[in-house]
Amino acid sequence: MSDTVQTIRSLVSQDGTVQVYVSSDDMPTPGPDEVIVAVEASPINPSDLGLLLGGADRDSLRSGTIDGAPTLVGDLPAAALRASAARLDQAMIVGNEGAGTVVAAGSSDAAQALMGKTVAGIGGGMYATHRRLSAAACLELPAGVTAEQGASWFVNPLTALGMVETMQMEGHTALVHTAAASNLGQMLQRLCSTDGVKTQGAAWVCNSSADTFRDDLTKALAETGATIAFDAIGGGDLADTILSCMEAAASAGDEFSRYGSDTYKQVYIYGGLDRGATTLRRGYGMTWGVGGWLLTPFLGKIGGEGMELLRQRVAAEITTTFASHYTSRISLS
Repeated sequence: MSDTVQTIRSLVSQDGTVQVYVSSDDMPTPGPDEVIVAVEASPINPSDLGLLLGGADRDSLRSGTIDGAPTLVGDLPAAALRASAARLDQAMIVGNEGAGTVVAAGSSDAAQALMGKTVAGIGGGMYATHRRLSAAACLELPAGVTAEQGASWFVNPLTALGMVETMQMEGHTALVHTAAASNLGQMLQRLCSTDGVKTQGAAWVCNSSADTFRDDLTKALAETGATIAFDAIGGGDLADTILSCMEAAASAGDEFSRYGSDTYKQVYIYGGLDRGATTLRRGYGMTWGVGGWLLTPFLGKIGGEGMELLRQRVAAEITTTFASHYTSRISLS
């Protein structure tokens, strides 16, 4: 095993720039309940890009140097610099999740049981040649499953499961998901099809750029009875449109009420593909809600036992329901 670890780091400075570079660090020693994973694959999620580039203007990206080593440099708009205040002058490690082989393990039974195994891990800093993780943060992959197949085991699969669990916990029977062609969207569609949940995307696909979008969405909502939505876009008026169409579907044929229907309608914003303001025109009565949804608070809500059940389901279906597809592969450097 090498004596050093190569790690991608992201440094936002007070001069309004972000620098992305590869550092060379000493190989860590695992504690009793820890393992060292030789990372073989790690996905690039939107949340990873947010930390990696710090909100930099993509057109400003250029080459530079730090301590004689090459870097990628970008300029941060004023708003992005303000949002980065808590991380100024800190060389952040990047990469939410990944997978590889355990090459060293601590003395505990849990750590030793993973020695030599292919595992997926969560804990940040997975854009590296090696990562020290707690044994509890690792998921042993089934025999024959490669590191690439298991690398996207956490963010998207558990988010898809969390959305369905949230829908059920809050008493809804069908859901709407935006950005449905994404890896997460495809997983959610397969999950709902497997579990018998009606989703707009499973049988109804609506193109938001089409002139007939509002009519198409209202029809889909009327047929599915979907009253909860998970929105990856965030900004703009898409959440408003979804609530308006839910109200139209719920109140069709009802006697007019100035307060709208009694059907509760919920949109959760879980992404920020559009970083602009979220516009709500409130043309959908008084029985509705818009809020944020994140995976980590959801996992805290269901507790350790619930989390373990979801982990084991992901492991069992990592090449089927929760399979990921990648458009390109790049080296660490």
